[in-house]
Amino acid sequence: MTGFWSRFRRRRLAMIGLIVVALVVALAVAAPYLYPQSPWKMVQRPFLPPFANAMVPLGTDTLGRNVASGLAHGAQVSLLIGIVSTLVALAVGVPIGAIAGYFGGLVDDLLMRFTEFFQTVPSFALAIVLVAIFQPSLVSVVVAIGVVGWPPVARLVRGEVLAQRRREYVEAAILAGQSHFTIITRQILPNVVSPIVVLASLMVATAILLESSLSFLGLGDPSVMSWGYMIGAARTVVRQAWWLSFFPGVAILITVLAINLVGEGLAEALDPRSSRDHH
Repeated sequence: MTGFWSRFRRRRLAMIGLIVVALVVALAVAAPYLYPQSPWKMVQRPFLPPFANAMVPLGTDTLGRNVASGLAHGAQVSLLIGIVSTLVALAVGVPIGAIAGYFGGLVDDLLMRFTEFFQTVPSFALAIVLVAIFQPSLVSVVVAIGVVGWPPVARLVRGEVLAQRRREYVEAAILAGQSHFTIITRQILPNVVSPIVVLASLMVATAILLESSLSFLGLGDPSVMSWGYMIGAARTVVRQAWWLSFFPGVAILITVLAINLVGEGLAEALDPRSSRDHH
């Protein structure tokens, strides 16, 4: 663990990304204390520009709502959807990939054809269809993003498990009479966790972008404030009130970029063979 942290810490961009992610998480956690009022509450006159009033430093939107409050509460929603939908994708993709890679043969063929079926449909189009069918809500958005996100996980895990399946320790476990479930969960998966962690970190960023796109199209949960909703609600007044789409857009850009930098740092730090030293 010490070696991993020292390798990760040498990547300056990854450390910057980690700091930014930590700040966004802190903002999300502190949102109810910084802005105890509902982000939907009208607090000032509409279209108040940024920095004109200390009480609403980032201005107000078309209905006089606090943009800063929306950003803080939107961080909660965006991070929640990003993390939970990634966990859903992992919960589906890891078992399918592990079973396919471990057993091979007909089982592998059937599971991979099933996986490819989901990959034939563009992920964003499939997410739109799923959310539209189940009605826009936090649950439907999370499930939709999870459903379109699991195939890459399954393919990655399958490849890693296939490589581990031929190792001596697996053969020894089979000869020792351990069950297939025990071998997969206790012997193989702990040895393939590193690439899964890296992929999961990148999937969180992708999920945040996907949720923002859905909300922009009006397919987000109408009862919660999110960065995508803020941009979507402001698209008709971009010329009149630039700040309404600018601030949430920058928040999405910085957060997604920071998570991607952390993901790249994890990929290099978890690979001891990597000799690249980023300054």
